[in-house]
Amino acid sequence: MPRIPKNLSDKDMVRGFVEEETLADHFARVEKEEKKERKEEAAAEPPLNLARAGFTPVLMDDLGRALMQLKMELFREGVKNYTFKITRQGERIVLTPKYRK
Repeated sequence: MPRIPKNLSDKDMVRGFVEEETLADHFARVEKEEKKERKEEAAAEPPLNLARAGFTPVLMDDLGRALMQLKMELFREGVKNYTFKITRQGERIVLTPKYRK
């Protein structure tokens, strides 16, 4: 049996000691890793919608504002039941309100 050295600091006493992982520590570590993975997945950007390909955020904002103005004008005129009809005329795309009764 080896001799126990005297007057050691706490660091010296636990040098070389490796604590075995308990079941609770294992579950806590796995849960922490899963939480980190979910956070990374949530932070990842959603896949691009092909219908919006080529539209910059500024362009989407301008389009949204123009549609809101059209909706407000229709509301002021008293038109509440309508849909939009989208047609293409050469290089132009025309959005026309279609009134429902």
